[in-house]
Amino acid sequence: MPDHPAPGALPAATLSDAMNRFGAVEGIRPLWRGAVLSGPAFTVWTRPGDNKGLHAAFETIRRGEILVVNGGGDTTRAVIGELIVQKAKALEIGGIILDAAARDVAELEELGVPVFARAVTPAGPWKNGPFRVGEPIAVGGVPVHPGDWVVGDDDGVTVVPRARVAETVAAAERLIEGEAERRAANQKLVPRD
Repeated sequence: MPDHPAPGALPAATLSDAMNRFGAVEGIRPLWRGAVLSGPAFTVWTRPGDNKGLHAAFETIRRGEILVVNGGGDTTRAVIGELIVQKAKALEIGGIILDAAARDVAELEELGVPVFARAVTPAGPWKNGPFRVGEPIAVGGVPVHPGDWVVGDDDGVTVVPRARVAETVAAAERLIEGEAERRAANQKLVPRD
């Protein structure tokens, strides 16, 4: 875990705003409403449609880490389904982000591990590799290094570089205070006749 304040439950949109609109991952959404994740990234880079690297990741991923996978944006093969997410739940990881596809959505929601993906398809994965674990990757056009903080909610995913977590959290908290003031002012508006 980081040695600085963590983004915790701060909204993905606010964190991106706090970084001058950087860090917002394109095209990757929660598989169900209400899925939320926040934690340090554990990265995997795999051949499109192949999940051998995800199985390898489960040998070293730690409790609370978020499995972040560059699957080349492929949407033709699901690299995770119910069985992999059962492993994730048993290992108490914080969630999964896929620049790739998933399947078994109803079962994944029931398991309760937050999953964010580019697409859903019934087609199963290849299991041949190659893959890389624990290296810098990109998902949805955003670079992700191991240990960067990732936050996901109904709006999508934002990546906060590890070296910028403290300043981003402080900036996000200032934005939230300003928004609260604007909300209060909006409630005082009176319609004109």
